[in-house]
Amino acid sequence: MRIWNYAAGLIFALALAFGLAGAVPANAQTVDEIISRGSINIGVLVDLPPYGILNAQQEPDGYDIEVAKLLGKYLGVKVNLVQLTSPNRIPFLVTNKVDLIVATFGVTPERAKQVLFSIPYSAIENVIFGPKDKAIKSIADLKGLRVGVPRGTVQDVILTSTLGNDVKMARFDDDPSTYQALLTGQVDAIAETGLTGDEFYAKNPGPGIERKFILLQQPNGITMRKDQWNLHQWVNTFVYFVKNNGELNTIHEKWFHKPLPNLPTF
Repeated sequence: MRIWNYAAGLIFALALAFGLAGAVPANAQTVDEIISRGSINIGVLVDLPPYGILNAQQEPDGYDIEVAKLLGKYLGVKVNLVQLTSPNRIPFLVTNKVDLIVATFGVTPERAKQVLFSIPYSAIENVIFGPKDKAIKSIADLKGLRVGVPRGTVQDVILTSTLGNDVKMARFDDDPSTYQALLTGQVDAIAETGLTGDEFYAKNPGPGIERKFILLQQPNGITMRKDQWNLHQWVNTFVYFVKNNGELNTIHEKWFHKPLPNLPTF
């Protein structure tokens, strides 16, 4: 197991290194600086289909990746895609490894203390999954159970703040590990994205895993550093424009086979 973990870590490190190769340091604060540089470094996830995946050519693809490329098209610059994991989204942003992130990042007041969010460009259902023979109908039913979550996600924040020590949290570094933990009985339930959870457990029906209840309909924002106000204004305008001209809906229908949901604004 240690050898496998070491190999997996080495593969990810190499992939990350190649992802960063050719990327100019991401210390640009304004639209003019990015345009002058001629490129923008955008952080994305590739382990959350269909938001972010690696395609047959092992290149980033998916809804978020197409939104990132469309953003670069409107700026008129080259897009350098930098592969992230859920836990390192904010660290990569605040240490200037990327200019912004398009990575299914849920808008919360706690996160807004560290970063700037655009108006939402997507939404995702967060769902509690568990075995069919376990009665779980609400957050209260999770008390005393061991519940798995991807580390640092909205699900993690909600359950921790709501239940505190009344729930035994098991935090994992990515979505596949979280799904597998429930499949193998390491946890009693998990809080995960509905779309990917439905797909995973449809392919792995053995233990009889099912949806229990919707924890949250999570709006996601394109994310920037706290001092990137000029870029933030442009990104808000970009999201507003592509929502209204239908381009964002076209991308959503391609990947989700349904229209873009109604998204809140602020």
